Amino acid sequence: MNNKKLLTLFLATLKISAFTFGGGFVIIPLLRRKFVEELKWIDEEEMLDLTAIAQSSPGAVAVNASILVGYRVAGLTGAVVSVLGTVIPPLFIISVISLFYQAFRDNKYVNIVMAGMLCGVAAVILDVVISMIGVLFKAKSAGGKVITVDRVISAVMLTGAFVAGRYLKINIIFIILFCGFFGLAQHFYKKAKEKKKL
Repeated sequence: MNNKKLLTLFLATLKISAFTFGGGFVIIPLLRRKFVEELKWIDEEEMLDLTAIAQSSPGAVAVNASILVGYRVAGLTGAVVSVLGTVIPPLFIISVISLFYQAFRDNKYVNIVMAGMLCGVAAVILDVVISMIGVLFKAKSAGGKVITVDRVISAVMLTGAFVAGRYLKINIIFIILFCGFFGLAQHFYKKAKEKKKL
């Protein structure tokens, strides 16, 4: 295994994790920028898949995403290295904050800074959603088309999942299970269709 690549992976996840505020989803655009755009170790469509798996798997999204990216880049060793890089900064920061928790909790300036950060976090999450939808429709399919039935179905499912969770208050577990079974059914339908053509 290339030690330089592992070091790059560790330092990248360490740096990203150290400056990720506002929850797991914020790490996704930072991972995308580093590993897709800058290092070009992962392509756009694969990053979409890794994001979907990280979100639907049990555990913290940031840790899940870093494990998947690390595994994709450098196998099991890469997964271990990237998860270490991801968990060290929060463990250190939370340990320090816990020593001064009372002072942080009651400090109005800290509360103002945190409220400001929430605005930035919302913008980053919105940016990643728009970027991923853009990737979904920009890339040409195997048949050379930009808009395909699969992509329209994906967009409808995305919108439906948002409406079901946000407005209909359906439990996220049921939404994930439904989307997973729907995707599985779609896969088997395509395979059956391909067999008929042969």
